[in-house]
Order: sequence, then C-alpha cells, then structure tokens
Amino acid sequence: MTVSKEEIMKKATELRDALQQTEEVSFYRLAEERINANSKVAAKVSKIKSLQKEAVNLEHYQKIEAMKQTESQIDNVRADIDSLPIVTEFRRAQEDANDLLQSITTEITTKVTTELEKEN
Repeated sequence: MTVSKEEIMKKATELRDALQQTEEVSFYRLAEERINANSKVAAKVSKIKSLQKEAVNLEHYQKIEAMKQTESQIDNVRADIDSLPIVTEFRRAQEDANDLLQSITTEITTKVTTELEKEN
C-alpha cells in the first residue's frame, strides 16, 4: 500500500489539531495568555530591554565597570521575573507541553524506524 505525501500531511494536520485539544497544550495557552496580559511581567520585561540598551551603549563607550553594574541589574530583574508565581506556572505548563511533544516525536520516530527496518 502506497501512501501519498498529501495523505501524510493530512494526518499531520489531524495530529496537530488533536494536540491542541490536550490538557497540556490548553493549559500552556492559558498560562501564556495570562503572562502576556500581566502588567507586572510586562513592566519588568520593559525594564530589562531598557537596561540591555544601556549595557550596549556602555560597552560601546568602553565603560566596562558601569556595564557590569547594568548587567547585574538585568540579572536581578530576571530573578524577580523568575520568582513570580505566574512565571513559574507558565514555565511548568511550557515544560509539560514540550514533554508531550517530545514523547510523541520519539514515538513516531521509533515506530517509523522500526517499520523501515522490517521492510529492509
């Protein structure tokens, strides 16, 4: 039995649609929406971007000590972001969704490889 590329792509689309209905992906999307709508996170991300521009300018003018202090400030703001419960929840949801995708990818790879080896 020969299967066309179009049939395989149709199955891939069906798999994508099914994945979007999983608890892991649904939870990830919800967490992503919440983090994108969070003003505290947005303000801290904006602060990081501002500090990064400042660090680049300081490096350009070879003000190394001031650049190091600015990089330290960036690290502190990142740590603040990382400590927010909403960010922790987002990262957990992201890991769960990635784990699901990885397990499916591994399963597909294993089955395809096994079938190809049987044919040879």
